[in-house]
Amino acid sequence: MAQTWAGLDRHALDPDDPESADSLCARIDAAADLHAFVAEPGRRERLRRDLRDLTALAGSGTGHGLDRPALFGVPVGVKDILHVDGLPTAAGSRLPPEVLAGPEGGAVTRLRDAGAVLAGKTVTAEFASVAPGPTRNPHRPGHTPGGSSSGSAAAVAAGLVPLALGTQTVGSVLRPAAYCGIVGFKPGHGRIPADGLVPNAPTFDTVGILAVDVDTAARAAGVLCTDWRPDLVADPPSRGLPVLGVPDGAYLRQATPAARQAFAAQVETLTAAGYTVRRIGMLDDVDEVNRRNRTINGFEFARVHERWFAAYADLYHPLTAAAVRDGQRVSEAEYADALARRQHFADDLVRRMDAEGIDGWIAPAATGPAPASLDSTGSPLMTLPWTQARLPSVSVPAGLVDGLPVGLQCVGRPGADETLLAWARRLAAAMGTTRRREGLR
Repeated sequence: MAQTWAGLDRHALDPDDPESADSLCARIDAAADLHAFVAEPGRRERLRRDLRDLTALAGSGTGHGLDRPALFGVPVGVKDILHVDGLPTAAGSRLPPEVLAGPEGGAVTRLRDAGAVLAGKTVTAEFASVAPGPTRNPHRPGHTPGGSSSGSAAAVAAGLVPLALGTQTVGSVLRPAAYCGIVGFKPGHGRIPADGLVPNAPTFDTVGILAVDVDTAARAAGVLCTDWRPDLVADPPSRGLPVLGVPDGAYLRQATPAARQAFAAQVETLTAAGYTVRRIGMLDDVDEVNRRNRTINGFEFARVHERWFAAYADLYHPLTAAAVRDGQRVSEAEYADALARRQHFADDLVRRMDAEGIDGWIAPAATGPAPASLDSTGSPLMTLPWTQARLPSVSVPAGLVDGLPVGLQCVGRPGADETLLAWARRLAAAMGTTRRREGLR
């Protein structure tokens, strides 16, 4: 693993070389049309100061000594709904930043303590909801990068930073990761601290990781996740390859025919690589699952914004304002019933895994490749059930559809985040073999 991580170290800035900060800023400035990062006056000077401060974390070693923190000098993007000391939080909105201000998020502090250099805030859909930001997909600028962690995904995919923080309330880490052809990791709910976050729906809100590869995601998870067990990532306890389940039925039919065809090819690749894949009739009640999500998410989103919306409704994007008003119409009784049903649903998924003898679920990470529009962030339906159940999930690049990236989603058991990332290495390797064989770029 140390040898693989050396690739991440090559992205690190050198605190003894102020020009490394200049180089990072030059990359960000050159990609300004991508709109991955929030504009920041004085970014270059701030980064130079941060690099000088970083020398205090260097320890007694020289070069890339093993005594240095895990992310020493690594530039990281932070989604603009997480508070960062010294930078304003606008959450992609026109509200005054002082209205949204709050203490720095625990995840951000953990990054700093690990020696990461905060490259800046990345663009988000307004309040991590449905109104897109200006970010473009690095693969095709006229296509969405996904949402709401759009800037984080685009920044990583464009090579501006190797790592970024996002959040997922329905599908906002895995979907943009899939659209942009990178790795997205959403840990189990609460595994990464979510304090210092402008909430969307606290029942679902999960801080996640967007990264250039699985090893980078695992290295960041070791810093960010509470009670992380690195030994399970390096050497997962298993009887061999995991047994994977495909939830056949109405859920899978939500994907486009082209996406389902690509997924079928991915399953064939895994089977040829020795995986046992079982097709299981599952989630035929997906319409009810989707409605339940809208009830919980809508109710909580409206309550989060109750005071802000009362004072600044005219500053909200029409799509966001409509989401708030829809949530205001959800009653306390409807919300309580949906919460109870959510818990039963989550428990039933695990019971079904036990009954079918599977270790994890696989599915497309999105309903298809990135749509040719900047007016929408795409559909979150393929990630919705697993986020509702608050299970850990990961998306790895899995080829192209119509010349655009798609991702393979793998979902693990509660608390099995480390094992899931260990599997993701093997899955990514298998998907990479497929891409080379098919001549994909």
